[in-house]
Amino acid sequence: MAHTLFHLNASARTDGSVTRDLSQRLVDQLSDVNTLVISRDIGVSPLPLLSEDWVVANFTPDDARTPTQRDTLSLSDDLVGELEKADTLVLGVPIYNFGVPAAFKAWIDLVARARKTFKYTDAGPVGLLEGKRAYVVIASGGTASGSEIDFATPYIRHVLGFLGIDDVTIIAADQLMATGDEKISAAASAIEAVAA
Repeated sequence: MAHTLFHLNASARTDGSVTRDLSQRLVDQLSDVNTLVISRDIGVSPLPLLSEDWVVANFTPDDARTPTQRDTLSLSDDLVGELEKADTLVLGVPIYNFGVPAAFKAWIDLVARARKTFKYTDAGPVGLLEGKRAYVVIASGGTASGSEIDFATPYIRHVLGFLGIDDVTIIAADQLMATGDEKISAAASAIEAVAA
């Protein structure tokens, strides 16, 4: 049975990136000959920040948008399309200064769109990307995953849930400046267990 996996890398580093290495291991573990892997590297190819033109285009009803507004939203439409196609998400996200990289926040801003990935109802917002599973591979130098100074993993869980993705597994190689290889080995074991 065909399976589509979306792999996102948000690390600014290419050589020696723990999140790149571990998330690729997870992608390899979860893939077989029937898996289509969609890759997006926002660490190497950063996304634009939101602009006034983008916001105006986004809030303009689809049937009233000008060709220029459609062009303004085209990258965002592509990014949303990648998520819509995927059954499984593997997100490699380092923790920078206690939170997510700016590149990851830019991606979130471009995919979190009313009427496309969530909608407002009388009962509150409802995510439209249901039925997907997400694995978030994080790495940090000194921040302990799940601690009071970790503002990355709670944010990622919340925003994915807001989009309708509630099945989220965090695989952490945290506090690498203190523990190094020990935490990387533990994260690699967790990845092997996921595949099993």
